[in-house]
Amino acid sequence: MAIIALQSAASALSALNTAMDVTSNNLANMNTAGFKASRANFQDLLYIEQQTPGVRNANNDQRPTGLYVGLGTKVSGTQLDLKQGPPVSSSNPLDLMIEGNGFFRVGVQSGLGPGGFAYTRAGQFTVNSDGEIVMASDTGRRLDPPISLTGNYTSVSIDNSGQVFVQRPSSSDPELVGTLSLTNFINPTGLKSVGENLYVETGASGPPIEGKPADEGFGQIRSGMYENSNVDPTTELVNLIRVQRSFEMNSNSIRAADQALQTVAQIHR
Repeated sequence: MAIIALQSAASALSALNTAMDVTSNNLANMNTAGFKASRANFQDLLYIEQQTPGVRNANNDQRPTGLYVGLGTKVSGTQLDLKQGPPVSSSNPLDLMIEGNGFFRVGVQSGLGPGGFAYTRAGQFTVNSDGEIVMASDTGRRLDPPISLTGNYTSVSIDNSGQVFVQRPSSSDPELVGTLSLTNFINPTGLKSVGENLYVETGASGPPIEGKPADEGFGQIRSGMYENSNVDPTTELVNLIRVQRSFEMNSNSIRAADQALQTVAQIHR
């Protein structure tokens, strides 16, 4: 049985190492705009059935419980926490926060996301050399549908329903140049993280559902602010301590199993 204990404890160390990696990544992205924390979910492995519950003996008495020995644990998956991150105010009208459900859609190369699109909650935007609204990142992913701020204008404003206006020097009324679109999914936790603050559609997420800001089921747009990471450092540090202590206890299990095997090996002496 010490062999099983070794294997079970070893599986726990492997799973806990993965959980530590997930927690460390959460903490590393505390200040990443639109970042959503993940958690590692665990599940137990197969069991050795030594006695079956419900079996009757010679007196026709039924065994009330079984006898099972488990074979350890593994990480069954990582799950996104999609709760709203705190708002961060800025003086840039192109910094946008989705207050509620939905993602911004941006264009990517076809090999990265189905249909050439990816989705993000990171609302830090700017304009490129063509006047198009793009993500303020190292790749400058273009917002879709594209909105261009061209010509001579003095200011930009975006209302809660996603309408983008520019103020021309020659006009007293703002000019509508485009309207933002939002995308949602039946199961957004099934999206695939691909880096760059982007997610792409998978079979688990379901197909994209298009809508407009402030429509039913979609959030409103807040201009002049963006959504920060939803990582709670206190929670993550507590999780990190729990993982460390669990790691230590399973290391002790390996040590105890090793001592038991050593005792068995020395019986003949």
